[in-house]
Amino acid sequence: MSYALQLSIPARALESSKNSNRKRARPCHLQILSSFSQPNIPEKEEADLGRIQDQSHVILVERYGNGTAKRFILDDECKVQTLHVKHDSVDNRLQGSHFSDTTLSFLPNVVKDFILPAGFPGTVSDDYLQYMLLQFPTNVTAWICQALVTSSLLKAVGIDSFSGTTAAISAATIKWVSKDGIGAVGRLFIGGRFGNLFDDDPKQWRMYADFIGSAGSIFDLTTQVYPAYFLPLASLGNLAKAVARGLKDPSFRVIQNHFAIAGNLGEVAAKEEVWEVSAQLLGLALGILILDTPELVRSYPVLALTWLSMRLLHLWLRYQSLSVLQFNSINLKRARILVKSHVSYSTVSGFDDCNKEENILLWEKFMKPRIIFGVPLEEMVGGEKFVFELKTLLRIYSKEKYILIVNLLARDFEVFISFKVEATSMSVLRSVWQTYWLYEKFESSDNLFDQLSHSLSEMEERFDNFIHQLEKAGWDTRQINLKVPTEISIDESS
Repeated sequence: MSYALQLSIPARALESSKNSNRKRARPCHLQILSSFSQPNIPEKEEADLGRIQDQSHVILVERYGNGTAKRFILDDECKVQTLHVKHDSVDNRLQGSHFSDTTLSFLPNVVKDFILPAGFPGTVSDDYLQYMLLQFPTNVTAWICQALVTSSLLKAVGIDSFSGTTAAISAATIKWVSKDGIGAVGRLFIGGRFGNLFDDDPKQWRMYADFIGSAGSIFDLTTQVYPAYFLPLASLGNLAKAVARGLKDPSFRVIQNHFAIAGNLGEVAAKEEVWEVSAQLLGLALGILILDTPELVRSYPVLALTWLSMRLLHLWLRYQSLSVLQFNSINLKRARILVKSHVSYSTVSGFDDCNKEENILLWEKFMKPRIIFGVPLEEMVGGEKFVFELKTLLRIYSKEKYILIVNLLARDFEVFISFKVEATSMSVLRSVWQTYWLYEKFESSDNLFDQLSHSLSEMEERFDNFIHQLEKAGWDTRQINLKVPTEISIDESS
């Protein structure tokens, strides 16, 4: 059943008193049909939808990552009707593996997104899922063995001589294993929730891993002061260090792949083990010498100060080591640097200088100008002029795979961007170029749509030169790590 109601949606991006010179559109309303259709639309709703499409023009469909969609329909009376569709009938563009469909069909989508790579199965080899299904019980048996031998290890260091009972030994073992189990939850969360971040900015996440690992070591260090709270403190320490490991391992694998320019990833990884184990042996030897110094062992403040000094030195050295990396791929941070240079000076820097300029620690959302990807249409344009603004934007961006608009209500310069279903990494790069041109040239007193059109004309004239200069400077334009947001996409084909 459908219910129609009239309302005005507050405009976030477009309404501004500074744009008084814009052409006024005749009053329009947003009519929302609160009907939700199932995979098989009931005959009455299907007939209603058919009548609407006969008398109206379907502008576009806004699709969401959870499988729902919203149809924006413009009728002859200048009203926009939106029809919510609970289960979109459009096939997932990356689905195609019969084995994956039949094997994991019982799992909810949220679980599949958590345990499988983005775009599965189209982004991995055909044998990926079978390998992982066999690898899982393999790892289960390994950790059962690890839990069992922990008891022997505790006995070997003299736990039984202090407790005197088998029950006490078992209790200590359970506490130790529980500590490791709580820590493993951190790695589970990082891998499932943030697995798509490491390809974009491995240097940043490798550095964050050391910060988080340092915080975990603080909990371990305080167990000496509060031995009665060993389990919660050690568990928190292990949780933080497990999160750090969940960030470190995939980040460093990306870095290793960067090193292996001859396709020799296995050898690069093996030689890295030689370096790491050599450093581990030397570090353990020096650590034993420090612990063998009675003044340090007996004085906890001195021990803590020594640890703090070593940790700060470690973090500084880590930052220096990551700073020397020279990626010739383009992520969002490096894209911002390159685009800014080209918009302002019509030149781009080489990957050596650009990587030095890249700020490893800075989060992208704190960079200026602020770019917000994947914004719903009703937040980009709304209010009484919804129809006029929407049609204008669709006309302006008819040749682009995205829609960009300046948020006139923001205190600082800010843009909203939504991508169409055919968008690629190059589309994201083009939107960044347009953003920086607007950032340099934007005048709040001028007509917004004229400036958007002008920026697109400038990009049309200069973007090919930008790509040419990137290739000339040694950048790999085939490896642009600018992911298109999948939460919301615009489909003009419906």
